[in-house]
Amino acid sequence: MFDKNKVKIGIAPIAWTEDDMPEMGAGNSFLQTISEIALTGYTGTEIGCQYPHDPKVLNTEFKRRGLSAITAWISTYLNEKPMWWNERAFIDHMNFLKSIGANLINVSDQSYSIQHCFDTPLKNKYILNDDQWEELAKGLDHLGKIAVENGMQIVYHHHMTTTVQKTGEIDRLMEMTDPRYVNLIYDTGHLTFSGEDPVEILKKHFDRIKHVHLKNVRKSVMEKCYAEDKSFLRSIPEGVFTVPGDPEGMVDFPTIFKILEEKGYEGWLVVEAEQDPDIANPLDYAKMARTYVNKYTGL
Repeated sequence: MFDKNKVKIGIAPIAWTEDDMPEMGAGNSFLQTISEIALTGYTGTEIGCQYPHDPKVLNTEFKRRGLSAITAWISTYLNEKPMWWNERAFIDHMNFLKSIGANLINVSDQSYSIQHCFDTPLKNKYILNDDQWEELAKGLDHLGKIAVENGMQIVYHHHMTTTVQKTGEIDRLMEMTDPRYVNLIYDTGHLTFSGEDPVEILKKHFDRIKHVHLKNVRKSVMEKCYAEDKSFLRSIPEGVFTVPGDPEGMVDFPTIFKILEEKGYEGWLVVEAEQDPDIANPLDYAKMARTYVNKYTGL
């Protein structure tokens, strides 16, 4: 079993309100979301789109419920926008996270991304050329150095429909970036949806994995989304993602937990699954995942 002093269980609020489509779950308030997160036994939350960005409010409400702020997503555009623009946005985001007690910065580069294109099929993702790879890697190292100098750390989010999605792209990013400045979020759902092997990635890049997203995938829905050339945004309301413990899910979490434990993972394990809250009640699914994770981790 995991060491409770070194591994903590959190959850992302995207099951209550979907960040990419905030109209999905718009009726779920910030206070309701964090109260239900605390009620179901999680000790941390990532920052969602319905959360206020006033550190005083966040710190007060989190403290009332015994919650920690874990991280929040920032989109960089290192292949599309000048460094001064990326650096300014990054520093603002970093300082916000620092003010609420987080030390991880969830970075995903959205240059040429089709993540937010409602009608662009999954298969149409952009492929970087060699010069663009150099630009991306150097830019991330630069931002990562700023983070380290401020007591923070970049964890890069490989993500469906972005330029770092597939196994080879993750391999290349890890090879080209400095481990002092850039490390990795390990997201079981995005790897599975992309057709990759999460167990292979975990074994290969464990030393760079500093944050974990526990996301499940419904195989039948995934196959339907590919067969019908759906976009990423259209796949979410179809129900492609779900939580650990859902019997419809296909991710081999027992093996993943075993590897994480044997290799001595330290950090957050964060349950995450974009679902339509009118179909998949967030509280019910948070409970389901919490029970399941406890069964296999002891946490």
